[in-house]
Amino acid sequence: MSRPDTERDPWRAPVIVAQIPDAGLHRDLEASVAERQAMAELAGLREILSAHASFDVVPKSGGRVQVMGLVRGRIGQTCVVTLDPIESEIEEEVDLMFAPEAEARRLADLIEEAQDDEALPEVADPPEPITGGIIDLGRLATDVLFLAIDPYARKQGAVFEAEVTAPDPEDHPFAVLKALQDKKKGR
Repeated sequence: MSRPDTERDPWRAPVIVAQIPDAGLHRDLEASVAERQAMAELAGLREILSAHASFDVVPKSGGRVQVMGLVRGRIGQTCVVTLDPIESEIEEEVDLMFAPEAEARRLADLIEEAQDDEALPEVADPPEPITGGIIDLGRLATDVLFLAIDPYARKQGAVFEAEVTAPDPEDHPFAVLKALQDKKKGR
């Protein structure tokens, strides 16, 4: 996560890490109409009809924080085949670890080095950085929602059928060379 920006982050729900109780906290979020419109514009969608998130935020040792929950949404897209408007349901589970920026950077570097060593098995993803002592649950929900969008949404039953035309036998890359050769023979 980078610096908060209301144009890039239309749905904001910041949680100050220092204020998270030891037992953790629960947040239920719902994006407003204005937030959904801004999100749809940012994602290039026709519309976002609903966007909800439910998160449990639990502090862990070393200043780390685990965020678990569910992001749900209903989005309006355009079918890539028929160009008809369609709606899609999204439901994605979230289980992410956040860490102070310096630790997150250090762990990301270690994981990158480990991935360069082909002898090691698959390595876990690094934690997300806690920026400025804040975790923005709205931005997290937006990112999860955007990543779940089908970029090639299709209306149920829509099938793309390419127009097939027989190629012109005289229309190929070597037609010009053949014409020159024929011209030379005709001399």
